[in-house]
Amino acid sequence: MPYPPEKKKRMEKLPKNHADRLARNRARRKAIKAGKARRGDGKDVHHKDGNPRNNSYSNLAIRSRKANRSDNR
Repeated sequence: MPYPPEKKKRMEKLPKNHADRLARNRARRKAIKAGKARRGDGKDVHHKDGNPRNNSYSNLAIRSRKANRSDNR
């Protein structure tokens, strides 16, 4: 069940969550530049070690949204 909107806003402002989101966005841009992903392609950038701040090429993979979001629980 998703978080209530007011709790989600508070959680997004936490420094760690903010830094993780920025790192995920950097990983997505890196995959787009490398030609592995495109805008609106319905894919996610998967961090193999689970650390969103580790954006080395060897740690990134492109997966479908469904597969990526079901594994990371």
